[in-house]
Amino acid sequence: MKVGVLGTGDVGKALGNGFLALGHEVKLGSRDAGKAGAWAKAAGGRASAGSFAETAAFGEVLVLATLGVAATQTLDLAGPQHFKDKLVIDTTNPLDFSAGFPPRLAITGYDSGGEQIQRALPGARVVKAWNTVGHAHMFRPQFPDGPPDMFICGNDAAAKQQMKGILDQFGWGTVDVGNIEAARYLEAMCLVWVLYGASGNTWNHAFKLLRK
Repeated sequence: MKVGVLGTGDVGKALGNGFLALGHEVKLGSRDAGKAGAWAKAAGGRASAGSFAETAAFGEVLVLATLGVAATQTLDLAGPQHFKDKLVIDTTNPLDFSAGFPPRLAITGYDSGGEQIQRALPGARVVKAWNTVGHAHMFRPQFPDGPPDMFICGNDAAAKQQMKGILDQFGWGTVDVGNIEAARYLEAMCLVWVLYGASGNTWNHAFKLLRK
């Protein structure tokens, strides 16, 4: 499978490395070709680099891993036509650091970053995922009590089933919480993850849904 990852931060690189480890081809997209190129050179023959538009055109599955507040601008640069009918994995959180740390959500109320991304890409199949854990544990996380769960949401049932298959390979359980409107609550869960980490200066934690 060809995977396009938009964003060269820690999340984009971690997920790109995970897809490579599973045997996929990965193109990392950036505004700055140098950042993506250095990663691709180090990552090996199935890795490549390109612009946002080249990466969006390349990928059969696309991962949005930019800053949340820059997500829709990234989509404009990439060209919305390149996302049509594709699974778009939205890992972003629209965080506002203007008042310092910890951040606040930049989008609140009856909207979310995930919903804005879906509106910007009406032909795409957006699934919110990987936004409630740190990059160090995105691929095959190892915790004493077993694999954690990734909470996902989106409007397309087939896309969510495809996402579940990817999460299975990445070593995660999957909890589907509904349509893309549920991104309002998953993005808030990111802040729960951050606040817990800040309280103990530890970032080695993840969520798990317990069932009876």
